Amino acid sequence: MKITDKNRVLDSRYLRMARIWSENSYCRRRKVGALIVKDKMIISDGYNGTPSGFPNVCEDDSDVTFPYVLHAEANAITKVARSNNSSDGSTLYVTASPCMECAKLIIQSGIRRVVFSDLYRITDGLDLLHSAGVEVVHIPLDDEA
Repeated sequence: MKITDKNRVLDSRYLRMARIWSENSYCRRRKVGALIVKDKMIISDGYNGTPSGFPNVCEDDSDVTFPYVLHAEANAITKVARSNNSSDGSTLYVTASPCMECAKLIIQSGIRRVVFSDLYRITDGLDLLHSAGVEVVHIPLDDEA
């Protein structure tokens, strides 16, 4: 898909919406938001946090994230899986680049495009997405409020 100015405007808009959605996270260290969009409709959303039924506490007293905390992408993908929507052919907008585990879920869920704003220091998830033929677009939002 060729990135046009119109696509760039929509991509930036959905990324800003994902950033606003990240504000719902109870995590202290890093708040991440994700939206799954198909045919210009948001079909799912997610933010990083604990599984249903767990206390809304993501880190221990030493500020280490609990291992059961779900990433925003995983929350959005599992949410769409429980709906009547299909993520096949959709775009995932996420505020941080996906990790390896989320990249696997993205590939398996049929998401064809990932647009993210913040590059995480570990890029193995992006490498996997590239090798699977998923289009990956980095749009920093630092200069936009």
